[in-house]
Order: sequence, then structure tokens, then C-alpha cells
Amino acid sequence: MALSVKQVLSRRAAVGQACCESSSTSNQQKTRRLWLSLVMLGSFFVAELVTGLWSGSLALQAEAGHILADLSALGLTLLATHFATQPADKKATFGHQRVEILAALANSIALIAIATFIGWEALTHLKSPEPVMGLPMLIVSTVGLVINGINIALLHEHSHHDLNVRGVFLHMVADAASSVGAMLAALVIYLWGWMWVDGAIALLIACFVIYSALPIVQQSWEILMEYAPSWIDPVEVEAALTSFNGVESVDKLNIWTISTNKIALAARLTVNSDTGRDRLVEKLEAHLRQEFGTSECTLQLTSAKKADLHPLLNSNLIDLVAPRNSN
Repeated sequence: MALSVKQVLSRRAAVGQACCESSSTSNQQKTRRLWLSLVMLGSFFVAELVTGLWSGSLALQAEAGHILADLSALGLTLLATHFATQPADKKATFGHQRVEILAALANSIALIAIATFIGWEALTHLKSPEPVMGLPMLIVSTVGLVINGINIALLHEHSHHDLNVRGVFLHMVADAASSVGAMLAALVIYLWGWMWVDGAIALLIACFVIYSALPIVQQSWEILMEYAPSWIDPVEVEAALTSFNGVESVDKLNIWTISTNKIALAARLTVNSDTGRDRLVEKLEAHLRQEFGTSECTLQLTSAKKADLHPLLNSNLIDLVAPRNSN
């Protein structure tokens, strides 16, 4: 049975409201989990830094420095999340989601800088190993592994579709790896007294941190530079558009990413003059959303130019054969 216009609009409004409520609930859950991670890491940071200085362990100090970067990243992520949820206005017509991308880029660059410093200190420590207390180092690194494991579980769900949270999530994964490395170093030092292992583990941690941060830098840069998403081939999009009846050519095509899960597309198409434009636009937008995940779509349709005819062909046949009246 056909639905009235009022019923269609009512259903669309209900769907839109449900999507908004779901997005709001997800943002609230994400914020609560980020705050919980911030509190746990803040408490552990103090304990690990004091133990690292007391025991003389460079690996623990390196991990404490990494956690300090995590605390800064969490604070920046919470701030960016708050700004990103603000509605669009006359100046920010797409909203403020790019704040999260900027935060992800800042977090990853800071992480690389800290890891570089840790790596330099580790190389110095390898040349001149210093005495390290293995047992306190083992206890603190074990506690750190537990806390980082909890944080990984808290943020894993949101890391798939939020680049900002993914950056913090990688911080936690790197922390967990640091804790494992510190545990291994503590065991080796406690059992065999090999002090150089502390510097070697710190160097491996630094390399792992840099390796995990580089993809976030690349993805953030691509979004800020408004590159087409890596999983969308503009050639395939153009082929999909021209496959519809009535579309003759794609004159211009722009695809870019506004935020992690928001893709925009703008295109100028040449269509037949007798094509039903409103219906065609609806079909094209639905296909782009389904096949390529676009959320913002702007299509400009222009009619194909008719070929210029010879003046004789444009003239009326009767006018050509009828005799002209002479004055």
C-alpha cells in the first residue's frame, strides 16, 4: 500500500531521531570510558615514576614518560570530543568533527617525540649500564600491565570508528607492550643481573611506540589534506555514476573525508535533457550511500548540449519550398 507524504516524512523523522539518540548515547559512553582511563592512568603514573626513580630502572621511567603522554592524550581527546559534539553553525557548516582529527595528529606527534627521547636515553644507558632493582620493577610493571589491559578493553569498541580514540587506544597498546618489556627486563635483572637488558628493552619500547604512531599521523594528515579515502577509488565511483540511465558523463568529482566516519562527495554530471532529475538524484544518492558510505552528497546536473545544425536544417520545410511573395 502506498504511503502518504505525511507518513513518509514521519518515518524519516523517527529514523533521524533514533540515529541522533544512538550517536548521543555512544558519545556519552565514550566520554565515561575516557574519564575512567584517565583516573586509573593518573594514579598509576605517580606510582610508576616514583618506583622507576627509586629503583633506577630506565625502562620504568620510559614507561612512566609514555603514560604521561597518555594522560595528555586522554585530556586532549576528552576536550576534542566535547568540541566535536557541538552542533554546526554558520561558520562551521560541517560541524566541529575535525577537532578530533587535530587531536589525533597532535597526540601521535607527541608520542613520536617522547619515544625518540626515550630511544636516545636508552642508547646512552646501553653504553653505561647502571644498577637496577629488579623486584620493585617487576611488581610495578605487572600492575601496569593489568591497568593497561583494562583500558584496552574499555576503549577497544570505540577505536574502530573514531580516529581520535584509536590514537589513545594505540597509546594503551604501547603501554601494555612496555609493561611486558619491563617485566621481562626485571626478571632477567633479578635472576642473572644483566643490567644492559633495561636499556635494550627501553630501546625496543621506543621503536614500537614510533611504529604504532606513524599510521595515525598518516591518516590524520590525509583527512586534513582532504584526500579521498584510501578504500574508495574515484574511478569506480565515476563508473558507478555513469552506469545509471540518463547520465552521460562525470565532468567533475570531489571525494573527501570530514571526520573518521563522515565522507563527503560533490559531483557535476551531464545528463540527458529528458531525464527525470529528481528521481535520478534520489537513485544516485542512495547508491553512493550504500556502496561507498557517503554521508554528505551534492550532485549538480547539467543538460547535454545539442549539436549545432545547419541553418537549412533549422528552417521550416514549407518556407523553403513555398514561393516568396514579390512586392
